[in-house]
Amino acid sequence: MENLRYGEKEIQEAKLERWPNPAPERNYTIDITFPEFTCLCPRSGYPDFATIKIKYVPDEYIVELKSLKLYLNKYRNQYISHEEATNKIYSDLYQLLKPKFLEVIGDWNPRGNVKTIIKVSSEDQKD
Repeated sequence: MENLRYGEKEIQEAKLERWPNPAPERNYTIDITFPEFTCLCPRSGYPDFATIKIKYVPDEYIVELKSLKLYLNKYRNQYISHEEATNKIYSDLYQLLKPKFLEVIGDWNPRGNVKTIIKVSSEDQKD
């Protein structure tokens, strides 16, 4: 592993970071789209591709975007299902930010003529 390129090393060491919300007194929406998400199918090992859409209303914190990019790129070598990946991204962001609202959508590219969209939203969660 000593021959890692700098990007590979950054991805390997990635951790989500948060910053103080610059306008915590105001409700506003942040929409983030990550169109190049990839991971590996836990059954076949084939790559799965998705667009990850994140929408949230921050409370005290916002996510630092470079850390989010690197965090999402960490999935590229993980064997993980569409459902598990989408739910894990939601859980990790919710735990980090404790936002007023959070929605994560995994819009998965068709494979084998099957199209999957996974949506996890704080509106749908039980208290």
